[in-house]
Amino acid sequence: MKLADLSTGPDWMVYVVFVILATFSIVLISGHGGWLIAGYNTVSEEEKRKYNEKKLCRITGIGMSIIAILTLIMGLFEDVLPAFFAYIAAGVILIDVVVIIVLSNTICKR
Repeated sequence: MKLADLSTGPDWMVYVVFVILATFSIVLISGHGGWLIAGYNTVSEEEKRKYNEKKLCRITGIGMSIIAILTLIMGLFEDVLPAFFAYIAAGVILIDVVVIIVLSNTICKR
């Protein structure tokens, strides 16, 4: 069973998701777009001063770019990849999110 057998939607939707994720990750890696980070944009100014916003944006952007690249790989090679690659991708995304959370709470604090 291939990854394409699990796909139920149109193929172009994967590429639209990749473009959106890649655009957001570029904005974040450039150091702009703190408003895209959930939780950070709702805290008070006093709490925001405890974090280095540029580092926080870069870490979040790098993590999002990993997810975007994984999405692109799954879209391009869905006819070749086995179906269990979906579990591998979910594990990589979970590890990526945990690393983002840990790094944003350690090296991004002032």
